[in-house]
Amino acid sequence: MKALVLTAPSEFNYDLNFPDPAPAAGEVLVKVQACGICGSDIHGMDGRSGRRQMPIVMGHEAAGEIIGVGEGVEDWKVGDRVTFDSTEYCGECPECQAGFVNLCPNRRVLGVSPGEYRRHGCFAEKIALPTRILYRIPDELPYEKAAFAEPVAIALHAVNLADGVEVGEAFTQSHDDDEHDHEAEGCGHGCDCEAEPNGGTAVVVGAGLIGLLVIQALKARGWEKVIAVDLDEKRLELARKLGAAEAFNAKQEGLAMHIRSICGGDGADASFEVVGAAAPLDLAIRSVCKGGQVILIGNLQPNTPFPLQEVVTRQITIKGSCSCAGEYPEAIRRIQDGSIQVEPLLSAVAPLEEGAGWFKRLYDNKEGLLKVVLQPA
Repeated sequence: MKALVLTAPSEFNYDLNFPDPAPAAGEVLVKVQACGICGSDIHGMDGRSGRRQMPIVMGHEAAGEIIGVGEGVEDWKVGDRVTFDSTEYCGECPECQAGFVNLCPNRRVLGVSPGEYRRHGCFAEKIALPTRILYRIPDELPYEKAAFAEPVAIALHAVNLADGVEVGEAFTQSHDDDEHDHEAEGCGHGCDCEAEPNGGTAVVVGAGLIGLLVIQALKARGWEKVIAVDLDEKRLELARKLGAAEAFNAKQEGLAMHIRSICGGDGADASFEVVGAAAPLDLAIRSVCKGGQVILIGNLQPNTPFPLQEVVTRQITIKGSCSCAGEYPEAIRRIQDGSIQVEPLLSAVAPLEEGAGWFKRLYDNKEGLLKVVLQPA
């Protein structure tokens, strides 16, 4: 089959004869129709992250059609349209049994090779996947939009944490229809139903792709006021169009105190740091009120300075947000109904054979590109 293989730091080979995968028992074979280039792929392609050890077929934001089923598969058939979790969790460990599938100690992320494993991903014509990570997509939902399910689920997962939904709760509720009434008023479980309006004020530091999705997720969940912060004026403008009530350049002097003042004097109820660097983290912490919470999504830097006294003396809660755990059904629904818009974030759709060029353009970061989706020929 055809595959885009990262063979050396920032070097790709469009391989026309990459080995075809075969579905094992409990797996299906998916023909990949669309796969988005993730920021983690861009950060990992030069080798600095250590999580894309070459050779590796990257790609984990994808959707496609089932073209084969392995032994024992009964609930899925050839022709089913699917998207899927970016993480293969084992389904058997205590974490998985509790719904904490994103914290599975045996997890393998598609398109990642950190050293202890190598799991080829979706920048290829086909991929074999366990059925437990599959989610059906509606016939009317284009594959290039369905490929956004993973980043949308990540955004919803972070908002779940701020809404007080336990990490495993969203997964167990979205996978147990017998015990959960999806029509119940005020459901906030990250499943495919409406959430109770939060009514709070939130700051989103970083208006890249995930930040823009977090802004929309907050508004979709009923947060009253969302404030966006970024260095890029064009992204701030887009943030306003997608629901941010106010947007500020991160270089603005005294920004944390200004945000506090417009949020009642003490600060926002919550902030979301979507960069993973020292200055954005500091701003996220200093922007919230006493007893507020800070949700950390970005992980660009492994270590950053930390304003300890600000956190302790204002009793601020810090939560890390790792991947997603059950938010896929809601993500698919919100993409389909437009309550989270992905089309404004789609910079280009291109054939897989042009992937190397698009990776370079995203890496150079001179054009303001957000999401590029590749389609295997």
